Amino acid sequence: MTWRTRLAVAAAGYLTDATARADGTINRRLVSLLDPAVAASPIPRNGVASRDIVITDPTVPPLRARLFYPSPPPSPSSPPPLPVVVFFHGGGFAYLSASSPSYDAACRRIARHAAAAVLSVDYRRSPEHRFPAAYDDGLAALRFLDNHPSNSNRHHHLPPLDASRCFLAGDSAGGNIAHHVARRYAALLSTPSSSFRTVRLAGLIAIQPFFGGEARTPAELRLAGAPIVSVPRTDWMWRAFLPPGADRTHEACDATMSSPAAAKGVEDAPDFPPVTVVVGGYDPLQDWQRRYCAALREKGKEVTLLEYPDAIHAFYLFPEFVEAKDLMLKIRDIVAASGGTRA
Repeated sequence: MTWRTRLAVAAAGYLTDATARADGTINRRLVSLLDPAVAASPIPRNGVASRDIVITDPTVPPLRARLFYPSPPPSPSSPPPLPVVVFFHGGGFAYLSASSPSYDAACRRIARHAAAAVLSVDYRRSPEHRFPAAYDDGLAALRFLDNHPSNSNRHHHLPPLDASRCFLAGDSAGGNIAHHVARRYAALLSTPSSSFRTVRLAGLIAIQPFFGGEARTPAELRLAGAPIVSVPRTDWMWRAFLPPGADRTHEACDATMSSPAAAKGVEDAPDFPPVTVVVGGYDPLQDWQRRYCAALREKGKEVTLLEYPDAIHAFYLFPEFVEAKDLMLKIRDIVAASGGTRA
């Protein structure tokens, strides 16, 4: 790693350690100083524009989100609708946002490489908002896309979007959220009362998703000194996110989907989408991620495992890593392969 990258990696760990209080709360004022927000850019930067919007849904409070979209070249005809990647940022359910510099830049890269719109959701964070708030917010984002078609350009001057080519994506805790939103969506779509008219999930991209359990895995023990992720940090994050009194056998943590609650929307759910799981060889969470892949396959789901043996947790946020560029190209191929509308 370059010295800049080493500083950035160290800062990511420091953000958590310096702001997490012993009583389970977070010093949000200090967080805002250590993770200053960057503004949206309606004027394209590196070929991608962005706008801040508000997601409204009767089931949740108004949510902020940032929409990234490639700026089309001048054309006498209307541009075709863009596939949509609904993105959930990492940060242990408690930290960072769609306007954090690292995630603003990452979503801009995804939009540019994939030629897709990226809707980065500012879900409610713990410990102020525990399970299931983040999952409720993710499902609300899908309903927003379903109920607010942008091909009329009536909503916030959005580009035309193809909600029938919708992907869920996220890293770390965001990958966990993407999974649980996918299974909620699939469970709803299998009921006669489903209200989804246009949104169809073409895929789920889980980048080093955050799962856990009460027992320590070999990777958690072997990689105790790895950057960004550590057992004490993840223990604190689960305590901050799970309902009071719950332990890591809870459905939110369950990579194996062994309980009926965790399996709902995956097992016997035809609309649960194909999944791509990204695993890094220096990520202490990798054993949980592999168990997640194995559980999906056991339930008959389509799974692709992308392994980067030399990658740390959150590697793709650092574009100087060769693996980061490769993953962007893989995401491009996943979105391009979706083609037209999924039945």
